[in-house]
Amino acid sequence: MTGAGSGLGRSVATQLAGEGAHVACFDIALDGAEKTAADIAEHGGTAKAMRVDVSDPASVKDGVAAAWRDLGSPRVVVNCAGIGKFAKTEELPFEEWTRILGVNLNGTFLMCQAALPHLLEHGGSIVNIASNAGIKAQPYSAAYCSSKAGVVHLSRCLADEYIKRGVRVNCVAPGGMETPLQNAFMDFPEGVDWKAMRKVMSPLGNSTPDEIANIVTFIASDDCRYMTGSIVSVDGGITV
Repeated sequence: MTGAGSGLGRSVATQLAGEGAHVACFDIALDGAEKTAADIAEHGGTAKAMRVDVSDPASVKDGVAAAWRDLGSPRVVVNCAGIGKFAKTEELPFEEWTRILGVNLNGTFLMCQAALPHLLEHGGSIVNIASNAGIKAQPYSAAYCSSKAGVVHLSRCLADEYIKRGVRVNCVAPGGMETPLQNAFMDFPEGVDWKAMRKVMSPLGNSTPDEIANIVTFIASDDCRYMTGSIVSVDGGITV
């Protein structure tokens, strides 16, 4: 799974290991992935940390091959790696647009593509992490919203393509969550319209990573055999 070094990725990795999965902890920040793997091992689980840049096709391909070699053929893929920031669109450098889509959308695609041959051989489940920003507009977030909307529709397309071939694909769309990524969204553009920002804030506040990980783990499990192509919104009622 990607983004395993912190936040939601760490919570999902820990919960999957608790269910008996052997977890490949992919993250561009190897120290974070190693901490997650060490915590899993300390509690009797099996995990291996690997530095993987999900925006780099070669890095993804090598990571999946190493995970298959060391931990066995993947049966569950969870794409948690993500980046983002607030910015006025007229001021957003193209390099930043490319970087956000490269991690959030391209990274999800590359991981799915690399893992699919293994999943098609044995059956399995993909859970992609999008965002409520991928199913509704929010200000100062053109790149992030576009990337997550792409993840939503990529998930639907893959679910449709592989529905008769033993691979389920679903998507979870959280709202605000207490993770390091949330901290990246604390830097607001100058002159921000605070009234416009109210639409992205739930009266329930932010979720915890464990709350979202509970849902991800359930969707990935065989208990959800009949569930594919679903977009599960977990955002404190923002999209009501």
